[in-house]
Amino acid sequence: MHEVLHPIQRMLAANAQWADDVSETEPRFFEESAKGQSPHTFWIGCADARVPDSVITAARPGEIFVHRNIANQLRLDDHNVLSALRYAVDYLGVQHVIIVGHTECGGAAACLGAAQSPSLSLDGPITTISSLPVESALNRWLEPLTRIAASLQVSSIPHAEALPLVVEENVRIQVENLANTQTITDAWTKGTRKGQAVWIHGWVYELKTGRLRDLNISRGPPGAKLSK
Repeated sequence: MHEVLHPIQRMLAANAQWADDVSETEPRFFEESAKGQSPHTFWIGCADARVPDSVITAARPGEIFVHRNIANQLRLDDHNVLSALRYAVDYLGVQHVIIVGHTECGGAAACLGAAQSPSLSLDGPITTISSLPVESALNRWLEPLTRIAASLQVSSIPHAEALPLVVEENVRIQVENLANTQTITDAWTKGTRKGQAVWIHGWVYELKTGRLRDLNISRGPPGAKLSK
């Protein structure tokens, strides 16, 4: 009878096996990896465990620089994502920054539920998660997305039909926020430290198919054309 490993033990064992397998097929891989990273893309996605960026894009370690949070938001007052963006563009030289949402997003679903509630008031702080205080970190984080959901006026639409609308609109608004960051504004008006052109994109990952869907809202430097 095989011993059932605790999840933590299983992850450590799987890592050891993976490292051995990589070393066998590419003996110099880790040595080269330790010298530095040169990612082509900065991925801003949801923290949902079903959307692992490197797995769903078949990317190798070092190819994608990553920031993830609840409901893939880019807040203009969030120093965490803004510092990662500045580092990615100016010091790593990424050429693409992608906001990636996904279907069946729990954060978006919670915000939609609050937006569809008859008791919702937009006049003050919003309690998206009713079991938590309005000033809790989670409620404060979700409030902008709840306001986005409310702006769509989907209170009369069944939740299952409205959720994809919220997910997609959220990506569109976060891409707009991204375009308004100082880092992207500088990249498009002054150029970047490493001289690369920077493009921003919005995608949605479809959980039921495993496919990424491009919302076709890509933007880049004035006058530039995105090569296919």
